[in-house]
Amino acid sequence: MRIVVKHIWFLCIMLSTTFMSAQVYSKSIDQEPRFTVRGSVIESDTRDPIPNVNIEINGGAYTTTDYFGNFRIQAKKGDELTIRYKDFETVYYTIQSNERIVVKVESNKEETEYKKKKLLRSNSNQFKSLIDSAETYLKEDAKRSLQFIESAFVESNSVKENAEAYEVLGDIYMFWKQYDLAVFNYRISDQNQEANGVKLKLAAAYKQNSNYQESIETYNEINKKELSNWELVQLYEGIGDVYFSTKAYQVSIDTYETGLAVAQKHLITPKITDLNSKIAQVYNAKGESQKAEGYFKTSMRLANTENKRRAVEEKIKVADFQSNRSNYLDEIQLRKEALVDIKDIENDSVLDNESALTSQKQNYHIGKAFALQKDYNSAIPYLEKSIEEADSKEDLIVQKDATRRLSEIYRDAGQFDKALIAYQSYVDLVDKLYSKKEQEISQAARFSKDIVSKQNRILSLESDRALTESKFQLTTEEAKRQKLIIYSLIGGLLLLLVTAFLMFKYIKQQRLANNLLALKSLRSQMNPHFIFNALNSVNSFIASNDERTANRYLTDFSLLMRAVLENSEEDFIPLEKEIELLELYTKLEHFRFQDKFDYSINIHESVHVQDFVIPPMLLQPYIENAVWHGLRYKKTKGHLEIGVTQTELDEIKITITDDGIGRQKSKDLKTTHQQKQNSKGMGNIKKRVSILNEMYKDKVNVFVDDFQDEEDVGTKVVVMLKKD
Repeated sequence: MRIVVKHIWFLCIMLSTTFMSAQVYSKSIDQEPRFTVRGSVIESDTRDPIPNVNIEINGGAYTTTDYFGNFRIQAKKGDELTIRYKDFETVYYTIQSNERIVVKVESNKEETEYKKKKLLRSNSNQFKSLIDSAETYLKEDAKRSLQFIESAFVESNSVKENAEAYEVLGDIYMFWKQYDLAVFNYRISDQNQEANGVKLKLAAAYKQNSNYQESIETYNEINKKELSNWELVQLYEGIGDVYFSTKAYQVSIDTYETGLAVAQKHLITPKITDLNSKIAQVYNAKGESQKAEGYFKTSMRLANTENKRRAVEEKIKVADFQSNRSNYLDEIQLRKEALVDIKDIENDSVLDNESALTSQKQNYHIGKAFALQKDYNSAIPYLEKSIEEADSKEDLIVQKDATRRLSEIYRDAGQFDKALIAYQSYVDLVDKLYSKKEQEISQAARFSKDIVSKQNRILSLESDRALTESKFQLTTEEAKRQKLIIYSLIGGLLLLLVTAFLMFKYIKQQRLANNLLALKSLRSQMNPHFIFNALNSVNSFIASNDERTANRYLTDFSLLMRAVLENSEEDFIPLEKEIELLELYTKLEHFRFQDKFDYSINIHESVHVQDFVIPPMLLQPYIENAVWHGLRYKKTKGHLEIGVTQTELDEIKITITDDGIGRQKSKDLKTTHQQKQNSKGMGNIKKRVSILNEMYKDKVNVFVDDFQDEEDVGTKVVVMLKKD
């Protein structure tokens, strides 16, 4: 009997356990306490235990269920528990505490019957039922929807039904943003049976996958005379979307207006609203804000005649437009109106955190608009409300942004104590967001793996079915045996080659996406690490009752923070901007240790710094190490030098030298505990350089060596940077 997971419920028995609080940057994951997790795996109908189920902790302990279906395994908070068995799908669960886990499974009689009837033909009603089920679960459960599609291919009797199944398969991948697989399946559907609806979907999938020329070609291949009025508007809207994406703004506007004329002629109200809104967005991107405002007014008026959700969506678009124009009063009024409508929408449906319609986002934007007008008293309540709502809905991104903005407001208002508290909360939220992103990367990788596996299984089923039908026909058509076998093998080989090519392309894109996420995660670690070090400097001035110096330092520090945080989302920034940041940072360090060292920054006159870009915060950790671990312990006053020279037309050399005590003496001065700790800043730099060189073909090279043959050998860091 084949068994699949019906549902999993967890009975948690929380034991009283107290964990010592500690900073994430000073404690490793391996220091988390381990505990015993108990659980069992049973069949839901009979409650019979299932023995010999594989139970594993990611990269750690392994065990199996006993005769009574029970298991015990050592784990720690945050570990991922994997439950595998031949008769049900693999189950994943993240351990939160020493909880009791019960996994209930039940038999799937329908799937068993589908397997038995694999070689038999089913009627059309059975196929349609499976297709309808796949469409029902399309937006809720991708894996279940794909299972219905898999069964539908077994029941398919004709080329037409194959085309319909591949179209729905493309719809599934389109919704779950697997655009390359969507293109692949729409193309197969179109090859089985040409249909204008499928061609429109294929063109839209090409656009989403950034195949803009293929998208335009597909749209132009469609015979406009065969389209319904709604499909014709869709075609012009799709072409306009492609030209907008390629920044061909005037062509985009002309195409949208052609579609708008068709929609107005045939009274297609939803599309009239959408196209007015899109024309407004193009004019805004083009810089013609007056024309954009006119179209936005029209779209907002039309949206108010439709349902409330559509009206709110358009209102928020216009609010964003007013924000970009610094019309904050109009923006605030629109967002306040939107908040009232959002409450009504939330009573009827659930808004996920990705939606622009969430109340926490609107409260944040209202608070931000008040802050930009320096109306801090009005801004604070909205930001606090945004933080509260984001916390209750676990929207870490909005909570982080609102907390950061609140800290800046307190700082600008001179309430430095509250600013510091809010900023510390912001740092904690950055860390939580980083942990969440790591989990999302892992889940996305697993989801992508499952999706590719299902696609290969469906292709295999289709190939098997085709081969089975060909064998059946060969029994009555002996003369065509060799010809059919050859065609079947060639078709299968071509299909496998296409699949292999698409899988390779998909894996390559996924690797690039993972590298970009890793870079973003490493940058999010660098900012809190750097900020904590700088705050320690402020703390030392306050501890010595030097409030005036602390205030001066904090003023320069806030300027540096603003610049650093503005660049935190970028992979590369202009070298000129990075040098300005280094000058400000070195000034701050010298401000504190001016009796320990002097510094100079020399840029050779032949260097055109505006021609080069560099990863943000790449050089700062080396300067920090030079000051804190070299020059600070020097008995006499030292010197820090930063030099930029050009070695080749497309390459420059950045040199950071100090005559401090050197790396070996600095290491000898560390305590035993300190020697066990790895430099987070330097570790992140190595990882970032490695990832960047993998992505951009050895763009950055770093060399570290002793500077001189003196008692204080100092340190020399050479960074070689290539032009794009």
